[in-house]
Amino acid sequence: MTRLLGYVDLSEPHFVAAVLAIVFNPLFWNVVARWEHKTRKLSKAFGSPRLACYTLGGAILLLNVLRSHCFTQAMLSQPRMQSLDNPAAYHVGLALLGVGGVFVLSSFLALGFTGTFLGDYFGILKEARVTMFPFSILDNPMYWGSTAIYLGWAIVHASPTGLLLTAVVALIYMVAIVYEEPFTAEIYQQKASQACKRS
Repeated sequence: MTRLLGYVDLSEPHFVAAVLAIVFNPLFWNVVARWEHKTRKLSKAFGSPRLACYTLGGAILLLNVLRSHCFTQAMLSQPRMQSLDNPAAYHVGLALLGVGGVFVLSSFLALGFTGTFLGDYFGILKEARVTMFPFSILDNPMYWGSTAIYLGWAIVHASPTGLLLTAVVALIYMVAIVYEEPFTAEIYQQKASQACKRS
């Protein structure tokens, strides 16, 4: 880590912007989704939970594009690492991009748009927990697939800055998982309790 930090200017504006984007995105979607779950104000404003969820999902996608742009600009603005600047590392990076892409895309296909973009906070609940691939082999495959994509992108660019930012991505996702999973479980417990009361 010390060697990595020797390559990275932590005060460089593109790096700072990338860190802020990485931290902001999960904070934004968790705060907005919990506020919606508590108040239903977005659903009321847009006329339906589904339309409100689609709108939040669109905002999250745009924020993720911005985050990726900031990540790339931060890498390009700082030095490359010679030990990563070789064909073997490049191909490892491409493999990580491919694996990460498979996890992200297959997660999206398994969950659908509303399942991916916090539909359960809008009252759009799945009948049961999704257990098909990639959930059959990995918890939170969307987050870890995204992390693998950033890691692969950093290695392809032989970028110590990218590696450090990928560690920030992984750390923020771990915090998000700790924050999200109990709340999501509680939503489905409430659903199960209501179903029991009606039967």
